[in-house]
Order: sequence, then structure tokens, then C-alpha cells
Amino acid sequence: MMNEQANQKKIIFSGMQPTGVITIGNYFGALKNWVKLHNEYNCLFCVVDMHSITTRQDPVKLRKSARELLALYIAAGLDPDENLIYYQSHVPQHAELSWILSCFTYMGELNRMTQFKEKSQKSELNLNAGLYTYPILMAADILLFKTDLVPVGNDQKQHLELARDIASRFNGIYGDTFTVPEPYIAKMGARIASLQEPTKKMSKSDENPNAYISLLDEPSVIRKKIKRAVTDSEDLIAYTEEKAGIRNLIDIYCLSKDMTTDAAIAHFQGKGYGELKEEVADALIAELEPIQKRFKEILSDKAYLDGIIHKNAESASHLAQRVLRKVKKKVGYPQ
Repeated sequence: MMNEQANQKKIIFSGMQPTGVITIGNYFGALKNWVKLHNEYNCLFCVVDMHSITTRQDPVKLRKSARELLALYIAAGLDPDENLIYYQSHVPQHAELSWILSCFTYMGELNRMTQFKEKSQKSELNLNAGLYTYPILMAADILLFKTDLVPVGNDQKQHLELARDIASRFNGIYGDTFTVPEPYIAKMGARIASLQEPTKKMSKSDENPNAYISLLDEPSVIRKKIKRAVTDSEDLIAYTEEKAGIRNLIDIYCLSKDMTTDAAIAHFQGKGYGELKEEVADALIAELEPIQKRFKEILSDKAYLDGIIHKNAESASHLAQRVLRKVKKKVGYPQ
């Protein structure tokens, strides 16, 4: 846990929305990598439920999904005693700093956000201000904890740049206040593609359930989805751009087995697609079964999970208040 002695480790902040299913793309691309970070960094991993309500949510389902995601963080290996794991909505400083930062963000900057343009086309009936100012809340998430590094994918790089610009602008006006965050580039973790459209990223919002594998899919479901994965008619196992489906299956196999691509290609030399799919399913099931077992144990222990939620909300609020107090003083709020 982050504390006073924290031996000057750099701070990493990241989070996921508790909407849709958490796929193996989320797991291999982010969650599994997060587990390796706490020895080297002070880590905050947030369930970003405030971001989730930019689209209409069923309240009961959202509460359930948020709890399940927090349990999944722990089940996947994030130790709540070594990492600060909490709900965004339980730390009101996120919203308070977001308002202040909105007064230091230019309309032109928000107008340039490509994610808003893309999402607004899908949300024409609910084109709300929260969707537009979403990047400011994300900046508040990051800047609230003096974050040094933020793991980001290509779709979030523009938002991180905005956070950096806002921090630099505020510091330029009021003096050193915020840490200007840098992107964290993971050392490993291939992009997992859709099983049905392997030239596209696997998405938890895909309408075709055969296109993704959830972290909580039963072994029989995983095996069925891998078996139905799109490949080609050549029946030749090779790791090339032209064979996107095969390449994707090999990536899943390598990440599940902690194996190099060259070693996997050598292993599958002379084998057919049927054998490849069978072994990929075996490897993935072996990777996910312990997580699924631990997840069920955590969810069934209400007192344990509630204890983590309340304790970590208090710890995150305490840390956040240090920065927010300083910001409020700088902008002239009465003390």
C-alpha cells in the first residue's frame, strides 16, 4: 500500500470501466501486466464507475459489475495490501478536481478529442455533457495522485496528452502543483484481436459473443469459441500479417504459456489448425481457471470484500485530499 515511507517509488494509476465483460484482451493487455508492477511502483488501480454513466446504465447491474470487477482485480493477482484498489465514486475528490480542471481546459482542446467524435456518433440519443468532458475527469483521476506513469493504449493517448497539457498550464500559472504524467509502455502483451474479425481489436462491447472470450467464460464455452475462431483455408501455421487469425491464436497461446513466438511456431511445426485450436484452448483454460476459482471465493466472502472497499476508499481519499487541498488554496478558495 502507498504510504509515507514509499521509498520514492514512482506512482502508476490505471483503471477499467465496470461495463460489458472483461475479455482476455483486457487481461493480457492490461490486468496481467498490472500484477507485475507493484514491486517497482506504487500502484493505484481504480474501478472507474463515474466514467461509466456517460452512457445509460441499469443501476443494479452497474453496482454488481463494479463489485465483480474489483473482485476480478484481486483474483487476477492484484494484492489489495500492496496496491490501492478502489471505486472511483467512493473518492469524491475525483469529481471536485474535475470541476476545477474544467476551468483550465479550452473548448478547442475538447473539440479535438477523437473519442468524443466517435462515441457521439453512437450515442446520438444521449449526447450528454459528461461524454464531452470525460477527458477532464480522466485528467483529474491521474493528477489527483501525483501520478508519474499511466499505462495507456492507442485510444487513450490523446486523453493523456490533454492531462499533461492541463497540468503544465496549471503549473505555469500557480507554480509547481501537479506531476506531469508520462505514458507507461508495457514490456509485453500483444494486442488480442477479435476471434471473428482478426484484423480488429477484441472488444468487450462486441455484439457477437463469439468474437471475444470473457475472463469468466466456462471452459466449455472457451473451447467452443476458439474452435469457431476465423482462420483461413490454407491449414499452414505461420505467424504473418496475412494470416491474422492464426497469428491471433498464437498470441493467445504464447501469452497463456509465457512462451516466445518462435518457440510456439517451432512447437506447432507440421500440425494443423485443429490441433492448434485444441492446444490454444487448453492453454487458455489452464491460465483462467485459477482466476475464476479465486474470483468465486472472493465474491462469496462479503465481509472480506467490503473491508477492502471501505479501507481503500479511505486511503485513496486521504491521498487525494493532499493534492486537492493544495489546488484549492492555489485557485483562491477560502480556507
